[in-house]
Amino acid sequence: IVEGKAGFQRADLMDYGSLYGMGSYFGEDYTAKYLVRLGELVQEELAKIRFNKAYSELTEGEQYVINKEMQNSLQRLDLNKKTSILTPAIATSIRQLQAEISQSLLNHNFMAGYTQAYSLNPDTALQTANFLIYSTLTTIARRPNQNISYTNNWPYEPSVGNTPSSGTFYWTWISFCFVFMGFGAVIYIYHRYLSDVDHGPMEPIFSGFKPLTQSQRKVGQYFLVAALFLLLQIAVGAIMAHYYAERESFYGINVNTWLPFNFLRDVHIQTPIIWIGLSWISAGIFMAPIISGKEAKGQGFLVDLLFYVTLLVVGGAILGNYLGIMGYIDKAWFWLGNQGLSYIQLGRLWQIGFCIGLFLWSFIVFRGMWPTWDGLKKATIEFWTGRIKLENLFWASTINVAVLYCFGMIPLTGIEKSFTITDFWRWWVVHLWVEQSFEFFAACATAYLLMGTGLVSRKAAERTVYFESILIFLGGVIGTGHHWYWTGTPEMWIPLGSMFSFIEVLPLVLLIIDAIEHRQLIKKQGTFTYNLAYLYILGAAFWNFVGAGVFGGGTLNAPLINYYEHGTFLTLNHAHTALFGAFGLLALGLIYFCLRYAAGEGKTWSDRLGVYAFWLYNAGLFLWIVLNFFPIGWSQLMAVYEHGLSYARSLEFYNTTLLWQWLRFPGDVVFALGA
Repeated sequence: IVEGKAGFQRADLMDYGSLYGMGSYFGEDYTAKYLVRLGELVQEELAKIRFNKAYSELTEGEQYVINKEMQNSLQRLDLNKKTSILTPAIATSIRQLQAEISQSLLNHNFMAGYTQAYSLNPDTALQTANFLIYSTLTTIARRPNQNISYTNNWPYEPSVGNTPSSGTFYWTWISFCFVFMGFGAVIYIYHRYLSDVDHGPMEPIFSGFKPLTQSQRKVGQYFLVAALFLLLQIAVGAIMAHYYAERESFYGINVNTWLPFNFLRDVHIQTPIIWIGLSWISAGIFMAPIISGKEAKGQGFLVDLLFYVTLLVVGGAILGNYLGIMGYIDKAWFWLGNQGLSYIQLGRLWQIGFCIGLFLWSFIVFRGMWPTWDGLKKATIEFWTGRIKLENLFWASTINVAVLYCFGMIPLTGIEKSFTITDFWRWWVVHLWVEQSFEFFAACATAYLLMGTGLVSRKAAERTVYFESILIFLGGVIGTGHHWYWTGTPEMWIPLGSMFSFIEVLPLVLLIIDAIEHRQLIKKQGTFTYNLAYLYILGAAFWNFVGAGVFGGGTLNAPLINYYEHGTFLTLNHAHTALFGAFGLLALGLIYFCLRYAAGEGKTWSDRLGVYAFWLYNAGLFLWIVLNFFPIGWSQLMAVYEHGLSYARSLEFYNTTLLWQWLRFPGDVVFALGA
């Protein structure tokens, strides 16, 4: 089973389909599909044993008896022992399922858009089949002394008796009460303590234009690479979207054999991390000497070093991903190839290099903000005596990004035996990066821009960031539990994940209130140098609330809703609108801020093209929602509710959505025009 998990990761099956709903939505969910198939095989075996007939030949009453026996026998499996004794019906069914799965892994199925697992051979394919079957059994076998499965009865498959647990039901309603109380508390605290008339002294350090330092001039190369990776993400995403509509070819050209879907998905979800990360990295480096008023010695060399380290890691990771999937990397696949874990696919060597790059970025920002010993000493005393300034928080947000990425490398030198534990640590990167470290960085960067442009005082900016940070850390950390509802973790994550994940929405409410009030301040000011940058920041606040808050916390996080929704297109809707809408637009806003500052007063500057791009991006997101994500997502949710997840993720269901799959095209074109 453990070797099979290695095969699962090595073949990157998580980027074609999903396990426990985690992964890609293009192919089937392996646990749901094989749970239903196992139930059918056990029914056939029991029908032969009990009635010496095929299941389809039985009377309705006989089928009912067989179905109940099938459910009970699968639920009574004891996975808590080192050796489990199976009934003859289950044992025979598992043998047949082993053969079916291993054969399917080794053969193309272009009708379903599946390219064979080049990195597997018959032996490793059989081991991978064992891992998938074991994972399937955890979805129906009961926990010791409990009447729920290890996955809290997920996926919903009524044919095998998998229905929501009582805990899933009642914690949903408790979490709704909790979130409404939270909304009231946040609005009260904001208006009681944070919305006073701002009489504090202004510190408009960004109001003038100073000559660019060496490190500031060097960040231009980061902007160019960020732009290239944004274009690459869009191009790969468009090809992937076409695969959903026409799985066998790309406009008649069979590219599946050398350009498999899972590699395209690797690139599509790694590139935004690259270009958004590069944008934030370069903006942090650019702002540091403005904040400190002085350039640290050797800063330009470090900026170049980080740039070339980044190029090496990114190039090696993408090449390794492809060679690993295509089976060209054998024993070194874990280090140089593809780890097969969604969002952190890059091989461990490249992952370590990426982590080193993040710490180097934090170090560069640290040197840039406190280039002298006296300045560093003063900042340290202020921090440890509780007088924490915005500069301290801004730098802390950079080290926070680097530290959290380390958790995605547990254990460091090999794969974790348990997928449940693997996924636990994977979400420390995927979720906490977005809902904690990214939010924290966004709050600090936005507040500093507002303070530095003279819109708010330091006191008002710091007070707001303190409160937002409390909510971000409180909701972001424990709220990660809503990703662990159905992956085999303890049942306690249902109450913790449901209640605290709703707290994640609360700072987003605060951000949108801030954005509205700051927009009014800009209008009162009349002329404002950074209109374009702040337009993108406003857009980021809007999509943070809508994409992460409404489409994420509001639509997906409640346990009973998530039980049926998990693994559907509604999650794609949340992912696209939250990641690009919230953090992508902020990244572009930071780039425009740096470019405007670099242009200074003596050069011609126009916001026009940037404004056009902004509205094209927003129009593209809107078209994706109304013409693709929502029509498919809501119908898929109903398909789960009426038939179960296995059907809702099958080719049979996706063939009913072909019109909406083709209608992804207008949104892609409009969005690409913005880029």
